[in-house]
Amino acid sequence: MPDVTGALGVVSPVAGTALSLGTVPDPVFSQGMVGPGVAIHPEPGQEGGQEGWQDAVSPIAGTLVKLHPHAFVVMAPDRRRGVLVHLGIDTVQLGGEGFELLASEGDEVEARTPVVRWSPGGVAARGKPSVVPVVALDAGPDALADIAEGAVLRGDPLFLWR
Repeated sequence: MPDVTGALGVVSPVAGTALSLGTVPDPVFSQGMVGPGVAIHPEPGQEGGQEGWQDAVSPIAGTLVKLHPHAFVVMAPDRRRGVLVHLGIDTVQLGGEGFELLASEGDEVEARTPVVRWSPGGVAARGKPSVVPVVALDAGPDALADIAEGAVLRGDPLFLWR
């Protein structure tokens, strides 16, 4: 069993199917250029309210150091580890359409705090993949343990960053 002393537990920001980052149709993520992680493929209608809108939550407790409609980074209290959540691929091109900010850059958040409301179906309808990469920024390739696979709900454990 790996030593997980000081490990950072990361939870799923959205519901869906947890798969390898290699399944992301973008080489920056699929080749691990920004770090290792997990891809969440949202299921249509899963945990979605009106028109399939759902909240994407913070994967860790910390500070929202970057916040865009399509992506956000939360820095852990140790200020050494940041987790990127990217809602869809090439979604910056949507200019915020299909996204609603629920927090502000600089906010202190707990794990599972809603950060962005979005519509994965709306993203897909606009021709963009709705997959959600969750990345341990600048981590080594072997830094993650207990990586989830298969169905996950929003807030379920996703991986440990050791």
